This record gives sequence, C-alpha cells and structure tokens, in this order.
Amino acid sequence: MNVTIVLPSLNPDEKLNMVVDNLLSEGFNDIVIINDGSDKEHLAPFKEAAAHPQVTLLTHEVNCGKGRALKTAFSYIIENRPDIAGVVTVDGDNQHTGKDIKACALKLLEKKDHVILGCRDFDDPEVPPKSRFGNRCTRLVFRLFCGIKVSDTQTGLRAIPYSILPLMCQVPGERYEYETEMFFALKKEHIPITETKIQTVYIEDNASSHFHPIRDSLRIYGIILKFLLSSAASFLIDYGLFTVLLFLLGEHVSRTMRLFSATFASRAVSSLFNFAMNKKAVFRSDAPLKSSLLKYYTLCVCQAALSYALVFLLSTLLQAHSGLEALLKLVVDVVLFLISFQIQQRWVFK
Repeated sequence: MNVTIVLPSLNPDEKLNMVVDNLLSEGFNDIVIINDGSDKEHLAPFKEAAAHPQVTLLTHEVNCGKGRALKTAFSYIIENRPDIAGVVTVDGDNQHTGKDIKACALKLLEKKDHVILGCRDFDDPEVPPKSRFGNRCTRLVFRLFCGIKVSDTQTGLRAIPYSILPLMCQVPGERYEYETEMFFALKKEHIPITETKIQTVYIEDNASSHFHPIRDSLRIYGIILKFLLSSAASFLIDYGLFTVLLFLLGEHVSRTMRLFSATFASRAVSSLFNFAMNKKAVFRSDAPLKSSLLKYYTLCVCQAALSYALVFLLSTLLQAHSGLEALLKLVVDVVLFLISFQIQQRWVFK
C-alpha cells in the first residue's frame, strides 16, 4: 500500500516491536518511528526496530510531546515521500491491531480527501471506566459547543491524506492537545471525517499510556474552554454593568426606562469586547470584518431586545423589585448565551 505509518514513541518496551512486526506482516513497507526523547534505558526497542529496512527512525534529543513528534514526522514525509497517498498514525503500545490499521489505510485509499478515524466502541465492557467517562464527556462537549460530531475524540489511529499534511504541520499544540486541535483545523477547512470501527484493546488497563489524566486533560479541555471564556467574560462585563446601572437608576425611574437603559448600555460595552475576542481568539475566523461585524451586531441587537423583553415580561408577571430583576436577568441571559454561542459558531464566524 502506498501509505506511510507514523509511530511516535516515548520510553517503549517490547510492545513497540510487536507493533512493527504486525505492520510488516500486514504488508506495510514504510514505517516512520519518532523517538520522542526516550531515556537511555529504553533505547533498545528503537535499535531493534531500526534494523528493519522498512523502518526510518527520527529522534528528538529531549521529550517534546506527541504533537511535536507527529509534526516532525509529517515534515519529514512531506520532504521525502512526495508520492504517497497519505499516512496512518499509530500508537506504540500495541492497542491498535494490524487488521484495524490496514482497514484505515484501505479506507484512506478509497476516500482520498477524507481523514479516517479508527474509533473504539466505548460500550464495550473491556473499556476502563475512566476512559469511557472521559470520552463521553469530551464527545458531548465537542458536539454541543464545537459542532464536531466524533464518536472517539481521543483515538490515535488516524489516516491522513498527503495533501493536508502541510495543514497538519501548522496546527497548534505540542502534546496531547494537538490531536484535539486537529479536529478544529479539519472543521475550519471543511475537510470531511470518516469513521471506521476498530477493536477495543486495553492492555494492563492502559498502564503503559503516557497520558497524564489531570495535566493532559486540562490541556485538551483548555482548548474547548477557550471557546467559552470570551463569552463568559463578556457576560460578566454585561451583567456587572447592568446590575450597577440598575441600582444607580433606582426605583424612582420607571421599570421600562430602567431595564431599557441598563440592558442596552451594558450590552454596547460588552459587545465590543466580545466581538474582538471571538473573531481573533475564540473562533479564529478569517471571515471579512464588515460581514462578520454586521452579522454579529444583528445577533447582538436581537439578543439584547429579547433579553429586555423576557426580563420585562417576567418581572411584570412576578411584580419584581430591582433585586429580583437582576436575578431574572441572570437566568434569561444564561439561556440566551447558549443559543448565541451556537449562532456565532455556525453563522457569524463560520
């Protein structure tokens, strides 16, 4: 097959060469292994693997992370393998079977412009509870807040066409967060994703994994949280200014004027901050400024009007004083925030 295997590894044991042997038995004849700064006690498996003529060994002198190891391999392949169809990234802990790796490679040859994901079945009883819970949470967040529908967000078995390897080299992230950033890059460039089911294998309850649950989960979820921080900060600016204006105007101003003034003054200030942050830092949109600004403020005006109308309606029905009005504003704007996020992602900064 005209496909190169990319295999990053850190401090491997005998499983590394089990993976290499499986790949060779399945007919793969071009394997690029990246030694990501392994210590001296773990160099023997690399030497054994490099003895095969089908294996190319690249070395980082210090540990740089899985993301950097993948980008090192992609850069090497762009320069030295211009005629291949693509690459398949494989983990070195023998949790991807040769049959599944080959299935992903064949799917890549069939769907040449798609990225192929080898996806595990997380309903399988062999999946450790922490892995099942982590994947379900990330999958839900991806779908609700990022508009990305992927059944296995953390799979390391990915078949990538040669044509998009330059894009993969530009994706930010040096460690495990790189694989998450990859999904955002694919979505932004409208590159389709195809999934293929693979066998679920966990050896020794995944004890050989170099994934650190707290540190690396913070990196991965940090990427997703970045999508929310700008809107949350804008919401705090908006709500804080609204509350201050509400109490400054006091009861001697009519409810209509009090709510109208506080709502639109606070929204005018927070929206300027929110637009700038969302365009550049959150959605990283390259949409034309004039177009996105027009869409954004169309949404902003509609959202502010709806916020005012709902708070006014609820406060009138409940005969609310200014303190309860502030609480009603909080509830209404949380709901509108979730709706607004989806509209910004799918329309304003698409």
